[in-house]
Amino acid sequence: MLSHLHIQNYALIAHLDIDFEAGFSVLTGETGAGKSIILGALNLVMGGRADTHAITEGEERCIIEATFVDKGEELLIRRELNRNGRSRSFVNDEVVSMAELKALSTRLIDVHSQHQNLLLADSAFQTEVVDAIAKNTRERQAYTAAYEQYLQAETALRDLRTTADKAQHDADYMMFQLKQLTDANLRDGEQEELEQEEYTLSHAEEIQTHLSEVLETLSGENQSVLQTLRGLHVGEASQELQDRIESCYIELKDIADEAEHLLSHVNADPGRLEEVQERQMLLQTLLRKFNCSTVSELLKEQARLEKQSQLLEHFDDEIARLTREREAAFASMAKAANALTQSRQAACQPIAERLINDLVRLGIAHANMQVVISPAGEYTPTGHDTVDFLFAANLGQSPQRVADVASGGEVARIMLSIKALTADTTALPTIIFDEIDTGISGSVATRMGDIMRRMGAHRQVIAITHLPQIAAFGEQHFKVYKQDTQVRTETHIRPLNRTECIQEIAALLSADNITETALKNAEELLNK
Repeated sequence: MLSHLHIQNYALIAHLDIDFEAGFSVLTGETGAGKSIILGALNLVMGGRADTHAITEGEERCIIEATFVDKGEELLIRRELNRNGRSRSFVNDEVVSMAELKALSTRLIDVHSQHQNLLLADSAFQTEVVDAIAKNTRERQAYTAAYEQYLQAETALRDLRTTADKAQHDADYMMFQLKQLTDANLRDGEQEELEQEEYTLSHAEEIQTHLSEVLETLSGENQSVLQTLRGLHVGEASQELQDRIESCYIELKDIADEAEHLLSHVNADPGRLEEVQERQMLLQTLLRKFNCSTVSELLKEQARLEKQSQLLEHFDDEIARLTREREAAFASMAKAANALTQSRQAACQPIAERLINDLVRLGIAHANMQVVISPAGEYTPTGHDTVDFLFAANLGQSPQRVADVASGGEVARIMLSIKALTADTTALPTIIFDEIDTGISGSVATRMGDIMRRMGAHRQVIAITHLPQIAAFGEQHFKVYKQDTQVRTETHIRPLNRTECIQEIAALLSADNITETALKNAEELLNK
């Protein structure tokens, strides 16, 4: 539950600390006193949108802190908003993201304001109400798992069909490309070999001349280097030197042999040169066409096209397999959806009876409620159902959708009844009602206050109200008021003792013109 709220430099609030207790608490105050400001601050600390205009004029930042007691442990949530627009959030002094803060707040508190009455036009909200009463978590989880599995199967089949259609459409061109690469008989590394061979063929005569010169110098008949080295002997002067001469001879003899071998293979062959150049032109054409830089990349593209061509042969089998998987997933989803529908249908009558009882107590003597479940047009994340709450206020009227026939006051009473109904089945420890009593008065307000008080027996309920009949039920009563200082107007809030409660309720009864009669009536309301 919410145990403490600290507000600093937020709108008209310079500094505020409120301690809340368990049970049913009420906040009252004149219109414009700042009740909505307190709710705005609470909304901010629970992850609402930050607006720098909310910072008190002249201040650089505002701080909102909410302390919750959850399962015996204290939880401190703090939100800081700076004038520069920067916002930070903390849970027990650890920084958290907005998503984390919002997820946490949904488990701690439910703020119901007048605009939430519009939820009665939302089938998804009505579905959540039915599920809360049906306690069908197991069925919902089973359906969700089956629904997600079906979506995966449907997506896989759709993607494969798209790929198959595109592949079939491109098949002719793809096979043409593959044939080009296959016919080319590509070989990794041949690009470099061709470049070397082209150079050799293009410079054959020059290379022959150089090789002949090398060969003549090393092993020619006229005083060659090898002959000279063979004739050199240093005797016993230095065996090491003799070995080195011998080593030089062997190395130069090997060079001469290699030169002779190269010379025998270097020929000016215009035909072969033309073949090499044509092959290079083919490779360059393929490299440009397939946007590759090496023959190795061309071979990879060839492998990819070969794999794709093989897939074309198996698309029909794969599509048939995925179709069977999708059909099986659909059957499982439909079965889970049917179980979920049955759980909801079982809860419809108890929900309608409970709501009728509360609405009669709230002054709609001939209230008639029905919860109708009909098949949805398609399977959705929440099932295959459309849930509608139907309502009639008078005898002889056929129940229609609540949003179509209920007045503002009737909608408020229906929403309160729904909150009271679901409060016993949800884990939310705190519920705040923001002027849910709009359009209500007299004995109906008294009964509404009684419902809130009974809700407060099991969880914390806080109501912002302008009705004395509801305020009288508060186990804790706060007054929100404005006070002028020398520089500005400020909003304050303070708890009231019994005497002050009588004064405040009397003010609500007599529009601030407190009379003895109003005081007596206020005391009677409190005594009840």
